[in-house]
Amino acid sequence: MQIIDFRSDTVTKPTQEMRRAMYEAPVGDDVYGDDPTVNRLEELGASIMGKESAVFVPSGTMGNQISVLAWTQRGDEIILEEQAHIFMYEVGGPAVLASVMTKTVKGSRGVVDPVAVKDAIRGKNIHFPKTTLICLENTHNRSGGCVIPLSNMKDIYQVAQNASISVHLDGARIFNAALAMGVEAKEIAKYADSVQFCLSKGLCAPVGSLVAGSREFVDRARGYRKMLGGGMRQAGILAAAGIVALENMVDRLAEDHANARMIGESLAKVPGLDIDLETVQTNMVAVGTRGLGIDAATFSNLLKQEGVWANASLPYVVRIVTHHDVSREACQEGLNRIAGLVRGLHK
Repeated sequence: MQIIDFRSDTVTKPTQEMRRAMYEAPVGDDVYGDDPTVNRLEELGASIMGKESAVFVPSGTMGNQISVLAWTQRGDEIILEEQAHIFMYEVGGPAVLASVMTKTVKGSRGVVDPVAVKDAIRGKNIHFPKTTLICLENTHNRSGGCVIPLSNMKDIYQVAQNASISVHLDGARIFNAALAMGVEAKEIAKYADSVQFCLSKGLCAPVGSLVAGSREFVDRARGYRKMLGGGMRQAGILAAAGIVALENMVDRLAEDHANARMIGESLAKVPGLDIDLETVQTNMVAVGTRGLGIDAATFSNLLKQEGVWANASLPYVVRIVTHHDVSREACQEGLNRIAGLVRGLHK
């Protein structure tokens, strides 16, 4: 049976073009700044985001964490949406690595009211930690890949500027957000002082993310990358795939969005499944299982027996993620198997 892997766009394999580029990449010692392929990738990434500089890191998590470190001091406080990836899925990194407090603000599909952000900023008081950073996330993973509107980001950025606070954007899937909004990625990144974005998700590179911002910020972040073990020496072998990702793999994300929409619209017609089509904005579909009378973990296990792999993201929600390595035909086959499973459960 063909395995249809909807778990994440992180499961994508490098393309043949990437493999050739990796094989042929000129390399040097990146810690010394001598790797020409890494340097080219960082320059390309900075330009795409409209920033002065960028640094190549092994993972999005490291990219977010060195950004928190670079913007804060021990004992500071950072503000995040309550379901933010940095807060939920990065192993308590801000507390352990940067020794900062995290203050979460309730959002709706990742969107936070700028007034609530303003109210969360600490006043000057000997009893309080100092608020030094606001973290945003676009697209918003926990909400099923929803897009944060530019107007919301702009308003929060203005709140931050008025309070002399920096903004970091977890833009792991920023190109998905840009495609959904019909803008260039730099139009999103301009409402943040730093941005982390992944090469190893829908863009298919095997490893890596970039962190972009001002030269001064990136210099600090580069130092923290070294501290956390991210100095990868002849990293051009990996960076070569990242260059291909940025140059050739961004536009094709439209296929993933179309496939997710097709799956969402089809499964919304299946009795027992709960699909909010308003949340199917990029390459994810949140499939509610409460109407089936089973939890997401049980449904996920049943799907696996049908050769469909998908993760339980919430107690009663299974997340389907479309990507390069699942064709339109495979997506159609996957939703057919899901619908068939549900029909069997109703018997």
